[in-house]
Amino acid sequence: MHNQLIAIIGAGVMGCATALDVARAGYRVILQDHSESVILQAPDVIRREYRSACFLKQGYGEVPLDIIMDRISFQIQDEGMEEANVIIENVTENIESKKEVYARLSQRARPDALYALNTSCISVTKLASFLPDPRRAIGVHLMNPVPVKSMVEVIKGHHTTPETEQEMVAFLESLGKNPVVIEDLPGFVSNRLSHLLMNEAAFIVQDGIATAEQVDAIMKKGFSYQMGPLETADLIGLDTVVHSLKVLYDSYQDPKFRCCPLLQKMVDAGHWGRKTGQGFYAY
Repeated sequence: MHNQLIAIIGAGVMGCATALDVARAGYRVILQDHSESVILQAPDVIRREYRSACFLKQGYGEVPLDIIMDRISFQIQDEGMEEANVIIENVTENIESKKEVYARLSQRARPDALYALNTSCISVTKLASFLPDPRRAIGVHLMNPVPVKSMVEVIKGHHTTPETEQEMVAFLESLGKNPVVIEDLPGFVSNRLSHLLMNEAAFIVQDGIATAEQVDAIMKKGFSYQMGPLETADLIGLDTVVHSLKVLYDSYQDPKFRCCPLLQKMVDAGHWGRKTGQGFYAY
């Protein structure tokens, strides 16, 4: 059992799944979200993620759910933040929202707290600039579903120190993860590649060359992908994919990241994928 306290800010699906994984590894966890309704739903989300992980990952159920739940405190306030050794920031991919959270944390967090900034597109150097000590911040891009995916993209910001990198790698390894440490440019490795693929797959469907099922079948059967690019887009949420493409386009000013009009149209129609029950597929 670890005696460290880990604070996770943002209790959406990623935050809940991260809390599950961290508590399962033996850490005490504060899961915090300013939305009361989100926090009230969080225990059910964690139970669902646990059942799913037990089904998908051998041995995940070896730690009973009630023990895991006992290690997590759910809250809308910031109590206890000053005790946290590691703070995992997990709010939506929006600089203003993240900035607000960092300003709040700056008032309470201990000076030596280690910050894991969970972003998939935004520059870690830019985010770290809003923290009191950017040397203690490092990007941590967890993959969905968190309990099942062991690969974690770890991104060094301009000011991230070697000590911060070593501490974060050790922490992630204690969760059973395999961190890959890379340099900081928007989109990093995973999103620059995956979003180009999902976007181009949408263009293929828009151009009438193939159906979503055909595109995904070719990538799965021909290239051994576990999920096709359009199934993946539905899982992530088409609204999130469109937003990330916009961030990439704005960051690089490169037309290769321009969003497929079909994706934008589907988002405007409220067809966001699994979360709304309809995307490239019906759920």
